Amino acid sequence: MCGRYTQHHTAHEMAERFDVAEAAYQIAPRYNIAPTQTVPVIVQKGERQLVGLKWGLVPFWAKDPSIASSLINAKAETLAEKPSFKHALVKRRCLIPADGFYEWQKQGKKPSQPLYIRRKDGGLFAFAGLWEEWRSPDGSLLRTCTIITVEPNDLMAPIHHRMAAILKPEHEALWLDPAAREGRLLLPLLRPYPDDDLEAVPVSRAVNSPAQEGPSLIQPLL
Repeated sequence: MCGRYTQHHTAHEMAERFDVAEAAYQIAPRYNIAPTQTVPVIVQKGERQLVGLKWGLVPFWAKDPSIASSLINAKAETLAEKPSFKHALVKRRCLIPADGFYEWQKQGKKPSQPLYIRRKDGGLFAFAGLWEEWRSPDGSLLRTCTIITVEPNDLMAPIHHRMAAILKPEHEALWLDPAAREGRLLLPLLRPYPDDDLEAVPVSRAVNSPAQEGPSLIQPLL
């Protein structure tokens, strides 16, 4: 799964990396992004737009938004069948920019060790995501998203049985393309990211609390 990640690049860097035409969301450096928070997401409606969506999907048919806490992630293998995701797979795919994410490795009877997983070059990448719009009984609109997960690569396998689906840069445009209505045909894009491009470093257990923030959270332990 993916339950915590970082995005500390600037708005200019993000716009340049992802060719964003419009930024409707103000970006601040984040080192401990957690579910239910508003996160930067790239959607394509004509041109690419950077918007703020709440992390935790609320399908358009949901009776209430409490379902979001159980839909922060979506398994790639069942996207096309599950009612929670199949409609968004066809019409509402997105990129969720990040520059790293956290996972916790079990250590027997010791407390689990948080690890920070990032590209070796420290660069931006994009999780494959889905987004939704849900209208409350009073008419207000809630926009939400979820991060897709896949089987782990060789780096992640000893750490966790799932990992976030990181898209290769050359696949990002196709994933966003509104004209690609056959969602099933896009599923081959969702594969474990090459482990040679990533590294996992142990970091402070301070990250265990979503209330903690700041660059110290991603500093490798000595």
